[in-house]
Amino acid sequence: MKQFALVLMALAVLGGCKEEAAKAPPAPVDLTETALSYFCQMNIAEHGGPKGQIHLEGYPAPIFFAQVRDLVVYLKSPERDADIVAIYVSDMNAASSWEEPGFDNWIMAQEAVFVVGARVAGGMGAQEVVPFSNAEGAQAFVENYGGAAMTLDDIPDEDVLGPIDFKMKLETPS
Repeated sequence: MKQFALVLMALAVLGGCKEEAAKAPPAPVDLTETALSYFCQMNIAEHGGPKGQIHLEGYPAPIFFAQVRDLVVYLKSPERDADIVAIYVSDMNAASSWEEPGFDNWIMAQEAVFVVGARVAGGMGAQEVVPFSNAEGAQAFVENYGGAAMTLDDIPDEDVLGPIDFKMKLETPS
């Protein structure tokens, strides 16, 4: 009887490990020179500013976004192809420049600090939502370009879903 109980406990522990492994999100995928943006199908590497990627359940590769603003639009949209299993954004703390945001400096979007409402244009020309791995980087960006620092869940719908004002004077960060 004691052996049977030990076997049951071992199976429960192993089952829990398998469950945890199954729930682990996929790792981010390095951005390549041929990656296309989900909405516009344009080459992402040709556009500056932070990028994003979303991994969908049952899909072998993530969908990429040329602007983090577009990624947030996708998240707020009720129409999706599958359940989301992971969301990554460029860490602008680790970017070499705005024009070269990096190919492998991804952070989980749920852990990022986003600057919303800054006077900066993203890769597709719209006002960008800029991700940072820490509050200090976000605050330094706010001091230079305006906006407010917040979490992904706190980004207001009107800041990403509303019409784009292409007449607004936006900067390309240096």
